Amino acid sequence: MKVGVIMGSKSDLPIMQEAVEVLKSFSIPYEVQIVSAHRTPEWMVEYAKTAIDRGVKVIIAGAGGAAHLPGMTASLTVLPVIGVPIKSSNSIDGWDSILSILQMPNGIPVATVALNAAKNAGLLAVQILSVQDKTIQNNLIAFRENQTKQVLQNNKNI
Repeated sequence: MKVGVIMGSKSDLPIMQEAVEVLKSFSIPYEVQIVSAHRTPEWMVEYAKTAIDRGVKVIIAGAGGAAHLPGMTASLTVLPVIGVPIKSSNSIDGWDSILSILQMPNGIPVATVALNAAKNAGLLAVQILSVQDKTIQNNLIAFRENQTKQVLQNNKNI
């Protein structure tokens, strides 16, 4: 089982790296690619249409501005696509990318996380994979339990 992590440009990598770190922490194989919906549309089509053959089970797609990558990718594959809206340098406070990903037409769903929330996208990918893999599911349960312990410990330290 592999997760595809794609982004519209290299400038998105620092944000998308957070998803990669989550996948690493759960020992989930992944691939990382720059796939621009606007500058490399043919590559985007090829990437999406061949993802299943490469063993990809979930795609995390991050983009800023006119963020068409997640939606266009979702239109080209039946795999779950998780969209990460990214606040770019020419962004309207991130609203352009949020709405581009969030407001998909019926029939082409994209799961959308919060602005710059690639970590949550990674965790959502882990949750999706855990449905079919008991080891991943157990690791996710342990992760959640550890989060709870950390919060309770923080309360003791106040």
